[in-house]
Amino acid sequence: MILCCGESLIDMLPRTATTGEAAFAPVPGGAVFNTAIALGRLGAPAGYFGGLSTDLFGDALAGALTASRVDFTLCPRSARPTTLAFVTLTDGHAQYAFYDEATAGRMLGEADLPELGDDVDALFFGGISLVAEPAAEAYAALCARAGDRLVMIDPNIRPGFITDEARYRARLSHMLARADVVKISDEDMAWLGTTPAELIAGGTALVLETRGAEGVLALTGAGSMEVPAEKAEVVDTVGAGDTFNAGLLAGLAREGLLSRAALRAASLDALRPCVTLGARAAAVTVSRAGANPPWESEL
Repeated sequence: MILCCGESLIDMLPRTATTGEAAFAPVPGGAVFNTAIALGRLGAPAGYFGGLSTDLFGDALAGALTASRVDFTLCPRSARPTTLAFVTLTDGHAQYAFYDEATAGRMLGEADLPELGDDVDALFFGGISLVAEPAAEAYAALCARAGDRLVMIDPNIRPGFITDEARYRARLSHMLARADVVKISDEDMAWLGTTPAELIAGGTALVLETRGAEGVLALTGAGSMEVPAEKAEVVDTVGAGDTFNAGLLAGLAREGLLSRAALRAASLDALRPCVTLGARAAAVTVSRAGANPPWESEL
């Protein structure tokens, strides 16, 4: 199982009621949650770990996971509220107002961490869940307990959410040093002050530098290759990166490369189908509104 560890939340999206009044529609979301959903839909053995509420929104998140064949039995459930993200649009640009104090997701602690069984082959971390404490520290501790399991990290840095930059940088540094796979953007690299080559030199087996419409540059210790983006009529890019992460991990599972040893021994040619699956899946997501990853049958 590929266990996706991090945030789930409800996006409150702006809508117009039938009466003409402004309204908000609740939609399950969160970067790590979206990756888990995409994995399940692609037929990979998918799991999700994060703090889930027992409120009506937590039940909606649980229902969405079930519908996409994602195992969430490791999730601690509590009566704390679900994180809400109210979205407003100004000239087409989204702005977010987060309601995250004392929520089920944010208050996840090290005492809530599961024992990782033999059924867990890989761990995925990323998103804003690596910012807000105490949950961020819990995820860092879980990453440190990964043992010989494959670890993938997508830092997906959002500077506007960072309140303690020094602690966040230290946390990311430790986690990235453990990562076998890192997906990173130009913006992430600029903020971190690093390059794919430096990550490889530090021990990462596979770095995926995303370049939007220009595709993905994949780097290993053996060299690099470019994988073009799939052509698509873009509706919006919500969830595209999360879907790519899932496609890459699902591809590694399909190709028998979902282990540290197999990944490090893999050639670039062996990795190409995995990166290509990520690009193909992401192309479907951008072709429709919202984070709506494709099912395996759609590919």
